[in-house]
Amino acid sequence: MEPFTSGTGILLVLAVLAAVAVAIVAIKIAIKLAIRVGIVAAIVLVALYATGTLELLPGL
Repeated sequence: MEPFTSGTGILLVLAVLAAVAVAIVAIKIAIKLAIRVGIVAAIVLVALYATGTLELLPGL
């Protein structure tokens, strides 16, 4: 039990918890950003389709 209650062990556990918390926050931000980019891309494609310029894009 001594290694876990020593200062170094506690700092290691806190560092791991902080890394996990940062990873969770980063994933949440990435998901929100991906959703917003997807919505903007969908709006742009709908606008291109509505104006008839969608045929100018290669591969679509």
